[in-house]
Amino acid sequence: MDKYKIATQGVRAGQARTEFHEHAEALFLTSSFVFDNAEQAAARFQGGEEGMVYSRFTNPTVSMFQDRLAALEGAESCVATGSGMAAILATAMVHLKSGDHVVCSNAVFGATIQLFSGLMGKFGVETTYVSPTRLDDWRAAVRKNTRLFFLETPSNPLTEITDIASLAELAKKSGALLAVDNVFCTPILQRPLELGADLVIHSATKYLDGQGRVVGGAVLGSKALVGEVMIPFLRTAGPSLSPFNAWVLLKGLETLDLRIRAQSAAALELARWLEGHAAVKKVHYPGLPSHPQHELAKRQQRAAGAVLSFEVKGGREAAWRVINATRLMSITGNLGDVKTTIVHPGTTTHGRISQQAREAAGITDGLIRISVGLEAVEDLKADLERGLR
Repeated sequence: MDKYKIATQGVRAGQARTEFHEHAEALFLTSSFVFDNAEQAAARFQGGEEGMVYSRFTNPTVSMFQDRLAALEGAESCVATGSGMAAILATAMVHLKSGDHVVCSNAVFGATIQLFSGLMGKFGVETTYVSPTRLDDWRAAVRKNTRLFFLETPSNPLTEITDIASLAELAKKSGALLAVDNVFCTPILQRPLELGADLVIHSATKYLDGQGRVVGGAVLGSKALVGEVMIPFLRTAGPSLSPFNAWVLLKGLETLDLRIRAQSAAALELARWLEGHAAVKKVHYPGLPSHPQHELAKRQQRAAGAVLSFEVKGGREAAWRVINATRLMSITGNLGDVKTTIVHPGTTTHGRISQQAREAAGITDGLIRISVGLEAVEDLKADLERGLR
């Protein structure tokens, strides 16, 4: 599929038809697979022959999703997982060991911080958190035992942009892998592997599905870093993507290019309107010239994305008042949906991390995050105006 454009790959890549020659992708709801004979069963179980064995680690529908997403990201290999957090956990468990050190952006999803500091910390992996935008901070944090750089770009919820190419160069000099959570941009707007990243992480729950239906995740990269080492982990530990969820995600990928471009255009219009509103203190959106990494975003991304955040005057009370006054937007922590969502990060998505960590990440009490969907922008403005005025 390499010769085709990314929109075509999203519709066509990875499909494997059965003897019935179905037009839509087949859904294989089965836990196990039957073998022709004992010899074939032994060869499959021992890895001497390719083929389906057990849906915990081999399933045709899941394989189609993996192949299609790999085509979109320009990756050699993709391993799908039960959630985005399972994808991060799989990455950590496979590529880290006790005594290793991680350098992580301090502007990542709250559960990611909990995973590295809490769960991985219990197993002797230490994590240092740094600014996603200051390369010198990453350089200063590197140790002899640093094995992984981890970040989201754009960040959640302030949409800070990290220079992936520069950080990839530093990671290679440091002997560390660079893993980039690409959930905000998706491969439609940004392909981190082309910029030097070693691994790409996805919460497929977000834009890849696009309609808030199922939970899923994925890790992508070279065969040596993904397929060869992560499939055995899936086989043993079992953080697997269900065939049904894989089938739903395949349907989501078919419209990904159309959705993300339309939602990004709507987010830019809404961000411009918010920036001129008297009740708004500051807008965080890479598509605005006022954004600190606006020029970097223009070089690194094909558009600014569909997530924005803004600070209102009056702190948490004012922010909650704006959120509570909405009638159209959905108050939920999820993002990437065709339905616009609104949330107060300081008390929800990032509520479990310490006040000190929130302050370091720039998450103020007056901050509101919006994931722009496909409704009419004028209706979204009217919905926000009710609380802002």
